[in-house]
Amino acid sequence: MHINITPQKIGPQHETYNSSVTDYVNYLEKENEGKHPELQEHFFDQNNNQVSPETVISEIDGNLKKLKKRDPKFYSIVVSPSAKELKHINNDPALLRAYVRELMKDYAASFYRDRQITVDDIKYYAKIEHERTFRGFEKEVKANEPYRKRIAKLQHDMAKVRQGELEGNLKKIQREIDRLMAEAPHKINGKMITEGTKKEGFQTHVHIIVSRKDVTNTYSLSPNSQHRKNVTILNGKEQKQGFDRNQFFDAAEQRFDKLFSYERNFIDRYATKKLYRKDPIKFFALLVGLPTNERELALKSLYKMGIPTNQKGVALKLFREAGLHVPSIPTNQVQLAIKAFRQMKKGMKRALESGSIGI
Repeated sequence: MHINITPQKIGPQHETYNSSVTDYVNYLEKENEGKHPELQEHFFDQNNNQVSPETVISEIDGNLKKLKKRDPKFYSIVVSPSAKELKHINNDPALLRAYVRELMKDYAASFYRDRQITVDDIKYYAKIEHERTFRGFEKEVKANEPYRKRIAKLQHDMAKVRQGELEGNLKKIQREIDRLMAEAPHKINGKMITEGTKKEGFQTHVHIIVSRKDVTNTYSLSPNSQHRKNVTILNGKEQKQGFDRNQFFDAAEQRFDKLFSYERNFIDRYATKKLYRKDPIKFFALLVGLPTNERELALKSLYKMGIPTNQKGVALKLFREAGLHVPSIPTNQVQLAIKAFRQMKKGMKRALESGSIGI
């Protein structure tokens, strides 16, 4: 499960969206274009399965009382279940809607305020999307980029040759283009992956638009507020404020598991991912101490996680230097493995970061 919370983008340095939610709503409507009404996904909230885009815009834009010009008016929560999680629920939109409604109860409960916050205090609208496209920073796009640039240059040359502005052999240029396309390392259905290429498999995810203000337009509920419990002084009085993201992320995972009887692997748990960042030595010790079947499954997952380029091979080198067999690691060699891990940790800034290692 990958969950991302971001504030509305505003101002000259963020020109994607203006002070209104209109552009974001229109962006989320893109998948409905050209689809039969029965196949379209609609906005929904805690009690309604179908909310019009016009209502979403009116309700979010009208809930701004006392917010400053530079304050975010809403937040975006993107909930992206893993392929395994989507498969478990058969990629069912109705089940995802049920999950989001339970998830928003956990979102409300993660606020630290002078009064208990419930989902009835939250003004939100959610929408399911089924497609994802590759973005420029992803490894497949980056690896293909040199090929794409050379192909673009050759195609430009071909156009000039046809117009008589450049001498050249069109067939020879086309053969070079075909060779480069064949050699590009990442393809889908024989076509080179570039920015904007649609991804394969289950890509269903949920966009949630959450108003900065509560449903009564009275007080602010910001998930960016300190990210933890906090007390401030306002008009001479103590006031509780804050949002506990760790609590929310833990609850989001546990909610899914309980709601759908999902058995989560060791390596896929939020607590495990958090432990890796905080204490990688303890993380590794726990990993090698797992029962054989679960340990082997965890190791296989590690190899599939898309470790950043500068860390490629770190895990494999670690196991080999420790004299361990992959994927099976004998428990009695834990200390040897830890020693090797400590030696390698000096050169590691960050590892195991992907959609499946962090929320």
